[in-house]
Amino acid sequence: MKNQVTSIYKQAERFADITKKSIISGNIVRAKKCLALAERLFINGSMETKNAISNVYIFSVSSFMEVRHCNISHLFPQTLKAEYIKQVNTSGV
Repeated sequence: MKNQVTSIYKQAERFADITKKSIISGNIVRAKKCLALAERLFINGSMETKNAISNVYIFSVSSFMEVRHCNISHLFPQTLKAEYIKQVNTSGV
């Protein structure tokens, strides 16, 4: 069980990697499904889950998309998009 994911933050990181690989391969339908699932976890999850989605998943996926000059406005569901905007405004970017 060498590859076993041990924490919710590692799971969020792995989930972000899956989402980014979907975007790279052009599988936007799968990427949107991943983002929709992340939004459900963010809305309905425990405080720890919400923190992992916000601090690991959203940060990782949005950073990746900005570096690659992807337009995130049509991909991110409403709640995740609002959290992303909150992060950007907090960072002063």
